[in-house]
Amino acid sequence: MAKYLVIVESPAKVKTVKKFLGANYEVAASNGHVRDLPKSQLGVDVEHDYEPKYITIRGKGDILANLRKEVKKAEKIYLATDPDREGEAISWHLFHALKLENKKVYRITFNEITKNAVRESLKNAREIDMDLVDAQQARRVLDRMVGYRISPLLWAKIKRGLSAGRVQSVALRIICDREEEIAAFIPEEYWSLDVQLAVAGEKKPLTAKYYGTKDGKQSIPSKEALDKILDDLKDASYHVDEVKKGERVKKAPLPFTTSTLQQEASKTLNFSTQKTMRLAQQLYEGIDIKGNGTVGIISYLRTDSTRVSEEAAHMAKDYITETYGSQYAAGSGTEKKSGQKIQDAHEAIRPTDISRTPFSLKESLSRDQFRLYQLIWKRFVASQMTSAKYETTSVKIGADKHCFTVAASKAVFDGFLSVYTGDDDEKQENNLLVKDIDQNSALTFQAFDQKQHFTQPPAHYTEASLVRALEELGIGRPSTYSPTITTILARRYVTKENKNLYVTELGEVVNNMMKEAFPSIVDVSFTANLEGLLDKVEEGSVNWKTVVSNFYPDLDEAVKHAQQELSEVKIADEVSDEVCDVCGRQMVIKYGPHGRFLACPGFPDCRNTKPYFEKIGVSCPKCGKDIVLKKTKKGRKYYGCIDNPECDFMVWQKPSAVRCDQCGSLTVEKGNKLVCINETCGNIMEKPKNSEIIQK
Repeated sequence: MAKYLVIVESPAKVKTVKKFLGANYEVAASNGHVRDLPKSQLGVDVEHDYEPKYITIRGKGDILANLRKEVKKAEKIYLATDPDREGEAISWHLFHALKLENKKVYRITFNEITKNAVRESLKNAREIDMDLVDAQQARRVLDRMVGYRISPLLWAKIKRGLSAGRVQSVALRIICDREEEIAAFIPEEYWSLDVQLAVAGEKKPLTAKYYGTKDGKQSIPSKEALDKILDDLKDASYHVDEVKKGERVKKAPLPFTTSTLQQEASKTLNFSTQKTMRLAQQLYEGIDIKGNGTVGIISYLRTDSTRVSEEAAHMAKDYITETYGSQYAAGSGTEKKSGQKIQDAHEAIRPTDISRTPFSLKESLSRDQFRLYQLIWKRFVASQMTSAKYETTSVKIGADKHCFTVAASKAVFDGFLSVYTGDDDEKQENNLLVKDIDQNSALTFQAFDQKQHFTQPPAHYTEASLVRALEELGIGRPSTYSPTITTILARRYVTKENKNLYVTELGEVVNNMMKEAFPSIVDVSFTANLEGLLDKVEEGSVNWKTVVSNFYPDLDEAVKHAQQELSEVKIADEVSDEVCDVCGRQMVIKYGPHGRFLACPGFPDCRNTKPYFEKIGVSCPKCGKDIVLKKTKKGRKYYGCIDNPECDFMVWQKPSAVRCDQCGSLTVEKGNKLVCINETCGNIMEKPKNSEIIQK
């Protein structure tokens, strides 16, 4: 009979952890949280020292009953929930829910689910860290206070189903502020001037960019300024004034934190933050590897530390030396980020075993798991490698009183770039002709290339850039980025198109109301300072109830004031082009738990509803009715006739409004090409660049 009970959070971990422990150990899962504040009320006694009221989460009774049976049989209980504040709080809740006061109870944590890490954690068992628990309690209570006091106000003043959140509302404000910047932006004109010069003894011409005058750098703000420069240069001779050679070093990137992993996966793999975290969780909890059983292949995924353990750094050095050569292996471990709070009990996100290359695991992973693991593996290996070195050449060319410049760089040692190349690394200037140039080189004018430009507004936020902004501003923590973005999208405050996040009318109304009634809640500095206080609670230097008691009275007063002063704002439902076939009214688009649907605005007199299908502006080739975007039962997108089942037309790729220029059939989009759906034709065309195409 098993003497020891190990309780983990996730059922997926049970199998992995059990494999590393002997027959004396039983492993069971709590399935995450077992106790929480009640959904039906605030759950915090504001009259009696802000004491939270915890109840068993609905549906967890059977799980707790089974755990209690296991507890009775065990001599020792090890609480092995995740190694962060939330994991610590779950262990504390388990301690109370399972009534473990008279039992031998130990808290263990492991940063990766491997044999060594799990066994080492048992040797370093400790008591539950109440400072960590209290930091999590403070976060939970503050979030509950904001959500449960402000959300009903939004329901009363705008519409039901809305929500406010301590981090969520600040994230919405950041996006709204960016939208206002974009709307207020006035483009400014400027010009660029390049000159093409023939170099004696060289076949290819040299292209130099306008720099300014001998007195310093100068921009070209208008056509008049450009014409004046061109007039000065009419009969000018060109000569090399200065050639500077040097060396530039590009440092290896740091290994991934939660934030940088989400950003890079969004940029390079087009993953949402939610998808990235879901896949990373699977890689952390354990993958069934042929010949090895279930193994966790990456370290813990919620971290803001870039620290790497000595053991992992040594393994990386040996692997890099053996695979690439000793000149590629960095001498010391990865440096830490400075200037902000780092959960340094954690490490960066890295492979648990560097010798498990992505290629060796390809058959054991799904396509998306493989792509994410490959990104993590390459980034970690690169972080432990030497810098890339470039030979740089900078040339100043004089003409009359004006100056032109040419800059070029050539990689002389690829270092970490042999494994990991980011977007910036691929955009190296490649004007290698200048390597043979010197002050005696004869230059002959060939042509000018003049272009008009306009300054661009700030870019719309994407999920990746919003995560970066939240991290830089100190808002939220690694575990909150993904749920925050998921919530503001689900509430329809923000919509996502081609990666960009756009504020909806509803989002603007909610943000304006929050700014008017609760300026401190949506203030970036205030929220960042509150995060700092939570860190102090974790350190044990501030009492968590002090933080809560300082926060709540102001919130309570602001809510009471807003109830009296704020006027109601009504958001009109979007009118569709569908007519109600019961009463003839124009149907409106509503939102339900499963997405959009059409409803008659005559409710409750007329209760007619219909499914909502998004039209794409293309007619069905079979019957001439609209083609709409649909989803299969498993959620896969496809395009079909709105008149289904009478018309059975469907395709997986998005149909285009442009018809085949050979047979006139419908075409579908595949990347930047249009492909004819007529199998006997099979014509492939270039996709037009303009987005608005009139259907022929």
